[in-house]
Amino acid sequence: MIKNIDYHGLDIFAQDIVNGLQLTDANLRELLSLTEEEDLLKLHYVARKVRDHFFGNKVFLYSFVYFSTHCKNNCTFCYYNRCNDIQRYRLGMDEIRNICRTLKNESIHMVDLTMGEDPYFHNEPERFVDIVKAVKEETGLPIMISPGVMNDGTLSRLHESGADFLALYQETHDVDLFHKLRVGQSFEERMHSRQFAKNIGYCVEDGILTGVGNDIDSTIKSLRGMQKIRPDMVRVMTFVPQEGTPLEEIDQKSSLSELKIISILRLMFPDRLIPASLDLEGIDGMVHRLNAGANVVTSIIPSDSPLEGVVNYDRELEERDRDPKSVVKRLKSMGMEPASQDEFNKIIGKSTPKTVEVPVVAI
Repeated sequence: MIKNIDYHGLDIFAQDIVNGLQLTDANLRELLSLTEEEDLLKLHYVARKVRDHFFGNKVFLYSFVYFSTHCKNNCTFCYYNRCNDIQRYRLGMDEIRNICRTLKNESIHMVDLTMGEDPYFHNEPERFVDIVKAVKEETGLPIMISPGVMNDGTLSRLHESGADFLALYQETHDVDLFHKLRVGQSFEERMHSRQFAKNIGYCVEDGILTGVGNDIDSTIKSLRGMQKIRPDMVRVMTFVPQEGTPLEEIDQKSSLSELKIISILRLMFPDRLIPASLDLEGIDGMVHRLNAGANVVTSIIPSDSPLEGVVNYDRELEERDRDPKSVVKRLKSMGMEPASQDEFNKIIGKSTPKTVEVPVVAI
């Protein structure tokens, strides 16, 4: 599909994708098997052509407010799992408001409120509802919530209070691998929560990890699994071994697989949002991910902020270089620029509730 095709042929392939061409499992297998630099560059080229058809040179920017690093779960890949003996924090309302005031006049399209499955909020969800209301009041921006699995009633209440987007990563749609990563958690309950949110009007994001033992067959399962409810945003992130976790001894993989999958996601979800996270390799890594077909920059935090991220490649660095001005400066050097707020609002306004039969899951 990519090998031995000149760039005119790649342009035709990109146009076929724009016109609705669907990749077969055989196509996915071929693309996931690419290893030669020239073939990967061709794949990234097609992905950029498809992205630029729908979005031009416009990029969407999300701030990141990891307001609680407490969690009741024991995910084997996560630094913040409940068994890890680390320093944790839980921000108060005034701290959250102050962060939002700092971000208010920056080139940010959406605020991402992230936490572990902190019992303090999960057992008393109105506390989280109050945070959503406060952030909406301070910024007036769309709000993404990343709280883990919450029950249907709480998701409804949060949506009514101003939450627009739910990020809930499955990590993998390979059920056996899921249970090795998210120990003791329900695969079906997580799927249900994301589907329920979409049904009531949220935009939703699904995401997968790469570099955690997923072979090509496992990755295809995950790519197909993400297609089932047509998420508004799809992401892939490279697994980074975290100190104190059961998987800390796994060899660090390069981000080449992530870049390849970003391009494949662009071919499978041509008009969707695909993130380039600053949390893995910083602003230089952002460039590589945008060049692979991403169109969103995530994990932006205020300058000199002590806020944690999910991976925190830069935990020990004095200069984190993840603030909005640094991101915009680098985008402009690439010939890209932040979209307007109206452009982003139109994107997230595309999704409307649909009547979809949802399996009954005990919550």
